[in-house]
Amino acid sequence: MNTTPTKIRIDKYLWAIRVFKTRTQASDACSKGKVKMNGNTVKASKIVELNDQFEIRTETRKWIIKVIALLHQRVQFSEAVKFYQDLTPAEEMKAESYEATSFHTGKRLSKIGRPTKKERRGRDDFFND
Repeated sequence: MNTTPTKIRIDKYLWAIRVFKTRTQASDACSKGKVKMNGNTVKASKIVELNDQFEIRTETRKWIIKVIALLHQRVQFSEAVKFYQDLTPAEEMKAESYEATSFHTGKRLSKIGRPTKKERRGRDDFFND
């Protein structure tokens, strides 16, 4: 496995270091202006070089990362953190840490929202008697 490619795109790099779950999400973030280098938005095709510094805005938090090494394949999180340095200020990490720990799956929480079929039957029996 070659972990030191000479050129890599920013969308692939952000996917490989696990900032985004899919490469498509990383590419979309670039096209929507959520990835910046030196205050300027970058395209998904931007070539990443060592010591580049990027500001990334995701749904759950804001990242400021510095590229330490290039990575062309997705690896475990424990390995991926060795390829970048997180320069995000501590106060921003504390303010958004509670959101980053929970994943938004789109499912409703239990006992909130519409009643189940069993609960509806019990309610109907109660009101019809």
